[in-house]
Amino acid sequence: MATTFSPIFYASIAPKTRTSFPGLQNALSWSASANYAKLRMAAAGVSAKPLFIKHAVKERLGVRCATLEEIEAEKSMIEEDARERMEKTIENVRSSFNSIRTGRANPAILDKIEVEYYGTPVVLKSIAQISTPDASSILVQPYDKSSLKSIEKAIIDSDLGMTPNNDGDVIRLSIPQLTSDRRKELSKVVAKQAEEGKVAIRSIRRDAIKSYEKLEKEKKLSEDNVKDLSADLQKVTDEYMKKIESIFKQKEKELLKV
Repeated sequence: MATTFSPIFYASIAPKTRTSFPGLQNALSWSASANYAKLRMAAAGVSAKPLFIKHAVKERLGVRCATLEEIEAEKSMIEEDARERMEKTIENVRSSFNSIRTGRANPAILDKIEVEYYGTPVVLKSIAQISTPDASSILVQPYDKSSLKSIEKAIIDSDLGMTPNNDGDVIRLSIPQLTSDRRKELSKVVAKQAEEGKVAIRSIRRDAIKSYEKLEKEKKLSEDNVKDLSADLQKVTDEYMKKIESIFKQKEKELLKV
């Protein structure tokens, strides 16, 4: 069977083309060589890769194409960013849960308390040692006793609903037992916080998929690539959804336990 050469090959050897457009001639000659090599590879039973040839032609014409390494790096950055943001969401949900008292002494309920210290708002645990001498009380011992009044005010102004006992050296907090109605009320608060965490996780997933679709529009990923990556991302999303559900169930159990 006779070999048929493409028009590009014939154009590349035309004298007029060589003399009138030397820059284009070089690119066309190189393209012709690539096509010829492709035909030789096919005749020898070796699979040619048009994508490689296409990219190589662009390189010779001065158009730089993204390398496989660069595309992989972009994909990895998207995946890593999504995981980091989801992990941060889990930490925020857990922190919110810890700030809700359950009837037992837990220093974490003071984590969000900010104190005005020399004109600057700082977190309470950065200027005081917080401990639980027993199951029904919390002890706050400031490193600087001059901050006692500010700490006391911050606790009173918070939504903890607790009255601090300031003896001039330390502040003691007695943890009152929760009523049944209060437990149910707090359980609803926790459920809302858990749902907000899930909404945040789904939002992160959408952002990542948009980033994948952007790479598809830039011809760096195929439609199938995006589908596969989206499926993998859904597995990660499901994983973090389960984490939120797990810590929610645990907190709810603590709240409803009498």
